[in-house]
Amino acid sequence: MLDAIRNHTQGWLAKVILALITIPFALFGIDSYFNDAGSNVAIAKVNGDKITIQEYGNAIDNVRSRLQSQGQKVDPAMLESAELKQSVLDGLITRRLVNAEIQHANFKISDEQLSTYILGMPEFQQDGKFSEDIYQKTLAQNKLSVSKFESDRRNELLNQQAREGLGLLVSVPEGVTDQALKFAHQKRDVSVAEIKTAQFVAQTKVTPEQVKAYYEQHKDKFKVPEQVKLEFALLSAAGLVAQMQVSDEEVKQFYDENVSKFQGDEQRQASHILIGFGVTATATEKAAAKDKAADILMQLKKDPKRFEELAMKNSQDPGSASKGGDLGSFGRGAMVKPFEDAVFSMKVDQISDLVESEFGYHIIKLNGVTGHSSSFEAMKPQIKGELLFQKAQAKFSELADDFSNTVYEQSGSLKPVAEKFGLQVQPTAWMSREEGAKFFKSERLMNSVFSDEVLKEKRNSEAVEVSPNNLVSVRVLEYKPAAPRSFDEVKGGIEGLLKLEQATKLAAEKGLADLAKLKSGGQVDDLEWIPTVTIDRKDAQGLTEPVMNQAFKIDASKLPAYAGYVDGNKSYTIVQVSRVDNALSDDAKQGAVDEYKAAVAAEYISAYGKSLKAKSKVVVNRKLLESNSQQ
Repeated sequence: MLDAIRNHTQGWLAKVILALITIPFALFGIDSYFNDAGSNVAIAKVNGDKITIQEYGNAIDNVRSRLQSQGQKVDPAMLESAELKQSVLDGLITRRLVNAEIQHANFKISDEQLSTYILGMPEFQQDGKFSEDIYQKTLAQNKLSVSKFESDRRNELLNQQAREGLGLLVSVPEGVTDQALKFAHQKRDVSVAEIKTAQFVAQTKVTPEQVKAYYEQHKDKFKVPEQVKLEFALLSAAGLVAQMQVSDEEVKQFYDENVSKFQGDEQRQASHILIGFGVTATATEKAAAKDKAADILMQLKKDPKRFEELAMKNSQDPGSASKGGDLGSFGRGAMVKPFEDAVFSMKVDQISDLVESEFGYHIIKLNGVTGHSSSFEAMKPQIKGELLFQKAQAKFSELADDFSNTVYEQSGSLKPVAEKFGLQVQPTAWMSREEGAKFFKSERLMNSVFSDEVLKEKRNSEAVEVSPNNLVSVRVLEYKPAAPRSFDEVKGGIEGLLKLEQATKLAAEKGLADLAKLKSGGQVDDLEWIPTVTIDRKDAQGLTEPVMNQAFKIDASKLPAYAGYVDGNKSYTIVQVSRVDNALSDDAKQGAVDEYKAAVAAEYISAYGKSLKAKSKVVVNRKLLESNSQQ
């Protein structure tokens, strides 16, 4: 159980999984989880209740944002990993099941509890107190009604109540905790010696009779598999790129529509002065706000050094005014569009003209730029290539059915499909089923090749999409049935194999003898020990996993202690443990106890989620989950 707990509580993925179960959604963007967009496409159903692809995509984005907020660099490939996708979906499924169970169990959050929670949220605080004005504005900015927001917070608190109830079930006896901590945090001094198989090869002797006998006993291992020579026609999106055309106007439009995608890691450091006019401001109120902002801008033009002073005195942004208007660093997508467009067009130390947004009038000062962005001219070739391939993909989709129909309807030759689509019929060398599957990257295609219809009747195979945007049909030119290799072809390899087996046995015999001598307190002079390293379960100090396994299995009640094992046909390995350290400082011990109890609580929560799933009907759209459509 401890290994499972340790695995659940270490690493970025484990933290993400735990967060999906235990951490409430952030205020901003939560409403998108309940939008109707994409509701007709379900990535999973929980007792008939849909989890939409939109909701799933938002959850992936939520993971990305959380990792970024923790200062971690997010690898796009990591977000596309099957492990993470499944973990995110599991979190959403568990949330649905827990919500249903909460309703069934009649959990309640009183209006007073809800009010206390919202009044304490830092998003709505000004000078340490709840601000009704900030509350209303924040909800309006995020397109949330008061009733919807409070309903979501109530559900969030219900979930928290259920989780905390499970956590209270955790009770670990002190003796068990001490043993677990000793097990998990123990350090051991370890050294390793190898008795290598290679040093015994010269002592081995294999006779021709032994080689021949091995051959006769294992003839099935030395068969040449059945082989074919093929010709094939390939319809691919890549092959259609040369036929596509993209104008400069299309390239520019794509760049403008996806400008944030091409900004690299550029961050802007800016300050601003905001003169707000409220969500329901009249024309007169807006004009008054604009006049005030214009007056401040005029003062700044006379003396730009007064920016911080005027921001602290006049800015109506409570989050930045006290800091002289400083907004810190941010990338594209973090600010409303008018503000973003202005700040990303400015030079360092420049002060903008008035910029109007839904919040009011901004006066912006650009303090610095970090990272890099890519200009349109620099990105133009890349964008053009991407658009050409997109068009080629679309054309491929148009032609795919026609290609498939042609190879089927005119199955006596690949020449008609080649002429129709301007393709070349290409030959292959001799290949087995396994080699063909590697060559074409498709077991399905090679299974078709060795079917009676294709192999014996000499018909074209079905068109198989061997990889995205690559459609192949093959035809058999020649065939060789499986046949045994001759003794002369394989005798050299057999001799080497038999010698290696004998050498491995000799190494193991010496290893066992040396191990017995060491365990009885003796010494073995010809063993070469690596320098001793201090390891724990998290830090292997370069030792292999088999060595680590042996090092922590050894009974260390009497030191030095030893264990040994055969490492394949490479060596006999002896592991020595010379010292064991179970000491933990009081602070470290308390932290470890808390970590252990949290891990056990996480196991309770995980088990609870699994028990709910076991008695529920959960259907996952695997094809949709594994596709890249949600990128």
